[in-house]
Amino acid sequence: MKGLVSSILIIIVCFQKVYAQDSLEINQTQDSIVSTFNSEDKTHQFSYKKLIVPAAFISYGVASLTIKDLKQLNFSTQYEISEHKPDHIRLDNYTQYAPGVLVYGLNALGVKGKHNFKDRTIIYGTSLMITTAFILPLKHIVKEERPDFSNNLSFPSGHTAMAFASAQFMFREYKDTNFLLGISGYSLAVFTAAYRMLNNKHWLGDVVGGAGFGILSTELAYWLYPKINNFLGGKKEKSQTLIMPYYQKGNAGIGFVKNF
Repeated sequence: MKGLVSSILIIIVCFQKVYAQDSLEINQTQDSIVSTFNSEDKTHQFSYKKLIVPAAFISYGVASLTIKDLKQLNFSTQYEISEHKPDHIRLDNYTQYAPGVLVYGLNALGVKGKHNFKDRTIIYGTSLMITTAFILPLKHIVKEERPDFSNNLSFPSGHTAMAFASAQFMFREYKDTNFLLGISGYSLAVFTAAYRMLNNKHWLGDVVGGAGFGILSTELAYWLYPKINNFLGGKKEKSQTLIMPYYQKGNAGIGFVKNF
């Protein structure tokens, strides 16, 4: 179990290291980098490289639903966990959002990220909204039974998807200025994924697939941000917009306030 979790974390970190170096080389060719969207900045441009990790994770998760060997790995992993009979804790209900909260906390302490408060709130809110749009329909379409037999909404893991969406958000905000700080959110995301299995709520394939959907959602949010910002009138000085995600009693959503 520990070896598998470590392997997933190493794969993510190694790929993101290469991705961050490529991005840094692009940014170093520019005269300056501004905190808000700039048409010359590559932050919001989409590329196939950003799809590699989420596509691999999603493919594994989907394959684990039908391929015999991967289904067997789901069962054997869960059996190994049950052998140790770990105490069930509910920290995973909170750690799924911890990387996102850290971004706001660090900015409040003066450790500036890529975007200002308004811009990163639009991006993060969009990411969580896309994640929800992926996860909720799929749960009802796939109808995979949970390991604890509580319902048929196991695939993909929503907690894990939210956690990796938040971790990817933290990475994107800090990868150019502090790479180690940027990747630190993944440890919280992996913790969330691990405890979804330790709490007997998800199979291995569920959390791997969920991680893929979470990373993909944040990448889509960064790509869509300029379009959303323009739609909301972001270029108008007197226009103020606030988008805030919320989660209460199992229900996720997004709040929208606009002043003209």
